[in-house]
Amino acid sequence: MTHSTVLLVARILLGALFLVSGLGKLGDVSGFGQYMASGGIPAALAWPAVLFEIIAGAALIVGVMTRVAAYALAAFCVVSGLLYHFDPADQMQMTQLLKNLALAGGYLALSVTGAGRLSVDARLDDRGGAVTS
Repeated sequence: MTHSTVLLVARILLGALFLVSGLGKLGDVSGFGQYMASGGIPAALAWPAVLFEIIAGAALIVGVMTRVAAYALAAFCVVSGLLYHFDPADQMQMTQLLKNLALAGGYLALSVTGAGRLSVDARLDDRGGAVTS
């Protein structure tokens, strides 16, 4: 596989996680808001969080504003992991925390490499457009 193809696959896999998760939450945003409140985040932020997951996941998949989306998703993973999964007495929750931290590592790697040639960012860059990929 070429470098560009590997980056495309990475973007799809990492973006799909948030895109699918956000779309799934659309069926019960108020329930998700209650879950958020259990971690100390106001339930009123449920809609912005769901929209963030969908938009940032889709942005990674198509490779638009990839570096910005990757940094934002990395931060989201670290914060949500610490708020909702840090429980040293519960091995399952600690495994979930480590999963979030590992995902953050993947997003940070994408923030350094950018989207690659198979992306909207690359097409905009080729046309001389301002890209923050």
